[in-house]
Amino acid sequence: MPAESCALFLDVDGTLLPIAPRPQDVRVPPFLLSLLADIQNRLEGALALVSGRCVGELDALFSPLRLSAAGVHGLERRKSAGDTATGGQEDVLKPLRQPLADFAESHPGLLLEDKGLAMALHFRQAPELEDEAERMVATLLRNSGAALELQHGKMVLEVKPKGANKGTAVAAFMKEPPFRGRVPVFVGDDVTDEDGFEAVNRLGGLSVKVGAAGEATKATYRLQDEAAVHAWLTKFSADRTRV
Repeated sequence: MPAESCALFLDVDGTLLPIAPRPQDVRVPPFLLSLLADIQNRLEGALALVSGRCVGELDALFSPLRLSAAGVHGLERRKSAGDTATGGQEDVLKPLRQPLADFAESHPGLLLEDKGLAMALHFRQAPELEDEAERMVATLLRNSGAALELQHGKMVLEVKPKGANKGTAVAAFMKEPPFRGRVPVFVGDDVTDEDGFEAVNRLGGLSVKVGAAGEATKATYRLQDEAAVHAWLTKFSADRTRV
């Protein structure tokens, strides 16, 4: 299909950028900023970041670019026009904040990331604590009622309000200009991206899983790693005919 007819949705960590031991350690290389700016111009703005990070953090990472973005797995979404909508309430997480903070503090290697609309417990630096961490989070969720859910990711357990995900974010973008009427393309690497894959498949688009073959996925295409994503985006930017 002509590349200019696409709407491009990109996950960040593990897709555009390598996953770091701590989220704050990630840096965006200048060549990637330039590449994304070129693609944004080529697609007349139909490019969006779809990430577990909050939108403010994405802006800081990709400055001076200001892209359309869905943050916190779809709970936060900034439209092309610039206005931001949120699909969750911070107060439903209030009872979990202190217990999660105490648990992380008492278990060296765990990192608790408070995103406002979600709480992420990272165990990348202490993988042996995964089962204990999951049991603790499951107990908190059982006591919190039906408003919250557990989102698994790569070496992270995330608690967030129900009702939004990366798929709902993509579907919402596709109803609005400049995305409306285009063919959606979603690129992601994690289980959190499967909702995005499902959404673009349903809309007749292209879903691309980043990672080695063998993992079950709803995506219809694969790229090996972040370097392969960069190479594909470079070709996408340079090729004026098809994707």
